[in-house]
Amino acid sequence: WSRSRNTLWLKGESSGHVQLIKKILVDCDKDTVVFQVQQLGGAACHKGYQSCFYRRVKGDELVIEQKPVFNPEEVYGKSKGKS
Repeated sequence: WSRSRNTLWLKGESSGHVQLIKKILVDCDKDTVVFQVQQLGGAACHKGYQSCFYRRVKGDELVIEQKPVFNPEEVYGKSKGKS
């Protein structure tokens, strides 16, 4: 659900960047789910990176590990890429 749009939100609806579910894994306690997906269209992250996990912790810093694959302002407009 998108609070800002007040409607059901579908991944890739604005950008065309969608994911195909390849495998669903459940942990031993059945309280965690991992989806393994194939990314289509370049990126999953609304900030323009292939993955939302584009930073790693190094000491007390976050280091960017990937280059953006698209400009979020061109896809979503000015406000979405800055959030």
